[in-house]
Amino acid sequence: MAKIIQLTKNDSIQLFFRGVLNSYSQVFFSDNRVFAAVILLVTFVDPFAGFWGLASVLVTNLTGLYLGFNRFIIAKGIYGFNSLLVGLGLGVYFAPGWHLLLIVVLAAVLTLFVSILAEGVIGKYGLPYLSVPFIISIWIIMLATRDLTALGISQRGVYTLNELYSIGGITLVRLYEWWHQLHFPPSLRVYFISLGALFFQFNVLSGVILAGGLLYYSRIAFTLALLGFYSAFFFYEIIGADLDELNYSYIGFNYILTAVAVGGFFIIPSVSSYLSVILLMPMVALLTISLSSVFAVFHLPVYSLPFNIIVLLFLYVLKFRTSSTNRLHTLFFQYNSPERNLYAFRNSSERLSRLQDVQIKFPFYGEWTITQAYDGEHTHRNEWRHALDFEILDEEGKSYVGDGHLCSDYFCYGKAVLAPADGTVEDVTDNIPDNAIGEVNLIQNWGNTIIIKHTDGLYSKLSHLKENSAKVKQGEKVRQGQTLARCGNSGRSPVPHLHFQMQATPWVGSGTIDYPISHYIVNKDGDFGFHSYNVPLKGEKVRNVENNALLKNAFNFVPGRKVLINENRNGRVDNVEWDVQTSLYNKSFINCKKSNSRAWFENDGTIWYFTHFEGDRSSLLHFFYLAAFKVQLGYYQDIILEDKYPVNQTFPLRILFFQDLVAPFFLFLKSLYRIKYVFIDNTLSPEKIMLRSEASSFAFGRSSQTLRFEMDIDKKGLRRFVVEKDNNLITGVWEE
Repeated sequence: MAKIIQLTKNDSIQLFFRGVLNSYSQVFFSDNRVFAAVILLVTFVDPFAGFWGLASVLVTNLTGLYLGFNRFIIAKGIYGFNSLLVGLGLGVYFAPGWHLLLIVVLAAVLTLFVSILAEGVIGKYGLPYLSVPFIISIWIIMLATRDLTALGISQRGVYTLNELYSIGGITLVRLYEWWHQLHFPPSLRVYFISLGALFFQFNVLSGVILAGGLLYYSRIAFTLALLGFYSAFFFYEIIGADLDELNYSYIGFNYILTAVAVGGFFIIPSVSSYLSVILLMPMVALLTISLSSVFAVFHLPVYSLPFNIIVLLFLYVLKFRTSSTNRLHTLFFQYNSPERNLYAFRNSSERLSRLQDVQIKFPFYGEWTITQAYDGEHTHRNEWRHALDFEILDEEGKSYVGDGHLCSDYFCYGKAVLAPADGTVEDVTDNIPDNAIGEVNLIQNWGNTIIIKHTDGLYSKLSHLKENSAKVKQGEKVRQGQTLARCGNSGRSPVPHLHFQMQATPWVGSGTIDYPISHYIVNKDGDFGFHSYNVPLKGEKVRNVENNALLKNAFNFVPGRKVLINENRNGRVDNVEWDVQTSLYNKSFINCKKSNSRAWFENDGTIWYFTHFEGDRSSLLHFFYLAAFKVQLGYYQDIILEDKYPVNQTFPLRILFFQDLVAPFFLFLKSLYRIKYVFIDNTLSPEKIMLRSEASSFAFGRSSQTLRFEMDIDKKGLRRFVVEKDNNLITGVWEE
């Protein structure tokens, strides 16, 4: 059950001001506060426009809070950014006064209502509503204001030098003249003006500042903005369309926004997404030219309408793809940064891609040996090639005691057969006698069999079971690990063993499918190896992960739990508090309020693992994220687990800057995780466990940095956590 987050007055104030800032950065799909501050600064290049834009955001967000809309959505700037654009537009067109104040307030509330409507209408198709509310609202206001004679048209910009002199004297005038004497290539000048025009600032300076902010926020977005603009620019040149600076500056941002949205925000950045940008730009250009002609009749600018139409059309079309592809991956979860989206996607696709699958475990207790694997030498052939046979062998490799003439001589005979996953019993055969050793029943080939449906198109089949041992019946719901029957020797089975396969249809005799075991242990002469989403090989001794009580308790981070830690950094002692919360999407995370950091995690009962981190990378929580990136909850001496981090979680920003520029095409950085189970005081009744892990970074295949960690665990849980970084120690001692 999700924990209800109680907000203090201070929290509410922080959320409100965050919503104001995010309303600026959300225009570029960002929640970066520095970038938001840059955009806020740009809007005040024209102070009057900046004032009315800010006023519009404040009115919208306050109205949203008053009416009881979700304050976290308001805090993300989702509702405010459309109102910002409306306020800026009105502030540019009309002279300031109380009449304009009234119109801006009404327009801000109207934009909020249209945003809610768009969220319901467009959002039900799983699509963003982008700046559709801005377009609708400003068109309504612009058409209405033609009959509002009290509103005066702004005269700003007519006497620019006089206005600058009144603000900053001769110094500001000379600065303005110096700036305008700087030479920019014509196309780059139009690019900067188009960028500034997005916020109704039709000057090069605004565009230069925004370009710098965009580069700071996202190198991928920066390159996409240039790619989109110049793709359209050269298309205009090729087709001979009118490309005068004044006309283009009002519409050029359509290409920039479309490129950023399609190439890096709503779609994972890749070679294919960049090619899609190049493909779509001529479409945006043609749509812009045609719509400009249509709306000229009504004396209305097209604003960002072409951007909205093409992006929504493209995202909607992608929903009708009928086959999976390695190209053009749309996002499941949005991190508000093309780089973070890309790194998280690549990392998740490697380590978390099977989480949505049914988690299949071995259908037995203890350790069994694979005596026939996929493509077996006896019966696992052709359409039945993906199957496993299990037996229990002793240290000498024998499967029985005595002379092995009786079924009861075999170690596996009569052992419990378990449900490999939750499901519904589809079929049960239980009345076929067990064979005498060496004999087979070719008529009733599969012998006693239980088939379980786990989901549509996925069934498991367990065969050669013992006669009259079934403990379930057809139609019964079963849970993973529940006893189904006993291992026997029925059907085509010369010696007792368990046949196990996955199949797509519910019938006895169905062909097999290749489907992995979720997590398991392989014992190779006392050396334990951990495997995830793999298929064991012939001769391997395998078992399910058996949880250790100390490890299970140590990583039992349930919502509502608080953790108090005494942190020591080279003699500097501090107290840190973590609390476990649940997000709106029912995802659990550890929150450190002091460092403003969050680390999301999953626990499937066998494996604990972190999935995402946001916040201060020098915080103790980030070091814990690196140290416990993946932990299996069973203890096996000297077992080693390995994994990969998202590179943006381990490398410094100065190195990531260059990786970001080429990240959609290739990664030259790599970050590896490794954990070893090094000590347990007593395997039967343990009281202490020690784990050691490390985070290793590589650039172009060469080692860059290694962080080492140590975690001490006792009956109370995690007790001590040590970080070794650059020959310095950071120690965290749990106080709970």
